[in-house]
Amino acid sequence: MNLFNLSYIIATRNRLAFLKITLEKLIIALQPGEEIVVVDGNSTDGAKEYLLQLFEQGKIHQFISEPDHNQAHGWNKALLMARGTIIKKVIDDDVPSFTAIRKCREFMLNNPGVDICISNGLTADLLAPQNIHTNGRLKYYEVWKAGKTACFTFSDVYMLIRKSALSYLGLFDTQFAMMDWEYSLRCSYLKASIAYYTGYNSLAVNTPENVTSSTNAARLKKEGLIGEEKYGYEGDRSDISFYSEIKIAIGKAINYKTENSGTNNGTSQMPAFDEMVSVYNRFYEVIEAYNQADDFVFIS
Repeated sequence: MNLFNLSYIIATRNRLAFLKITLEKLIIALQPGEEIVVVDGNSTDGAKEYLLQLFEQGKIHQFISEPDHNQAHGWNKALLMARGTIIKKVIDDDVPSFTAIRKCREFMLNNPGVDICISNGLTADLLAPQNIHTNGRLKYYEVWKAGKTACFTFSDVYMLIRKSALSYLGLFDTQFAMMDWEYSLRCSYLKASIAYYTGYNSLAVNTPENVTSSTNAARLKKEGLIGEEKYGYEGDRSDISFYSEIKIAIGKAINYKTENSGTNNGTSQMPAFDEMVSVYNRFYEVIEAYNQADDFVFIS
């Protein structure tokens, strides 16, 4: 039997401030049977040393630091290192709901035929934290389940995946900038057994200088065409999924402007660390409040 039933995996590079917030929450929340796996892309901002210290203290279970070719490469390392029956990807600047994640894990453990569990999601902005938005892929999931489309898209921010399913579904495609977009198309096209949780297992936070900042519109268009050709994807809006467009657009850190942000004079400058901690503490409270506001169900 597996020593761990749940692996939290993180791939990161030069994101020390976010790691200090996210890992502190994760380490405190960790329960028996759960592990933390961190892949660092040879950070130069002190993150590598910080992570090594946590590893040596036994606070994280697995850790490596070495150059990555791209973000998909880093995440693939983490997927392969994970020893848990179920794997949950945690973005270094996002906010997981451990309550909802564990509900999804228990559902998957009790239903061994389920490969993937996705959920509704929340989104927010570090520079405009007062604005919380809900989003979901339920209507696209239901159309796909009815056999009316060959595939559909969802963000891996809200995904748990069974480790054993990787042998069929594969790893992230290192040719894609929007690796989660391609992965969702591939998994649904391959008819993976996907369950949908109507609660919220993560809150995605848009932050300056995130990993999507270097992606451009031309590459997005090219990847969209590949999705159409390879998977017969008709698109939410003819090319690439709406959530991915938003994710990329907000990732343009240099030119990003926040309307009515109330912080940093509307620029993309990173807030002070103490301010970030305060904002993130509120985000953790918000996602738990959302998850307690209703009786959510699993659809499979």
